[in-house]
Amino acid sequence: MKNNNLFVKIVQFLLVSSFIFWLGSYISRHLVIYQLFEPEGLVLRSVYNAENLITVWLTISPLIVSNLVAYTIFIVLYVIYLVFSKTSLKKEGWLFISTMIIFVTAPFEIFLLLKDYRIISLIYSSTIESGKVLELVRERITILSSFSLIEIFSYLAIVFLTILKPLSKSDENKREGT
Repeated sequence: MKNNNLFVKIVQFLLVSSFIFWLGSYISRHLVIYQLFEPEGLVLRSVYNAENLITVWLTISPLIVSNLVAYTIFIVLYVIYLVFSKTSLKKEGWLFISTMIIFVTAPFEIFLLLKDYRIISLIYSSTIESGKVLELVRERITILSSFSLIEIFSYLAIVFLTILKPLSKSDENKREGT
């Protein structure tokens, strides 16, 4: 991993940047969306009505769009990094675990991103139907209820693994055996 060329270093920088941007927007979006509802159940707070809910959707939409774009960029850059970095997953256990977390959670996140795409397409349609958007948001929250929290903690574990790099096999072990 020490002999990476300039292309791999640029991809690695963009990969980390998109990861940070995606995780931040992911957490922010969840914090903002959960504030729309009462603590018990998915009952909309009494502050919101049909007129001001349209403004809320337009205000929240950049968080959803940034999440869609950043995750897509992150996944594409991660695959490019794995292909071009010449890093052995056998020697770098932390990278193997990180890769498994990313590829196991990816289908579920892509499923949720498709829901987000439907929400965004309704928000940016010519006439915003607040009721339909609200139903899609509720459906997105309930369909994989605790997955979002599990995913946040899993990706925070990736940060931990990337910083500490445990389970790395060094070349020193080979030299001692010969």
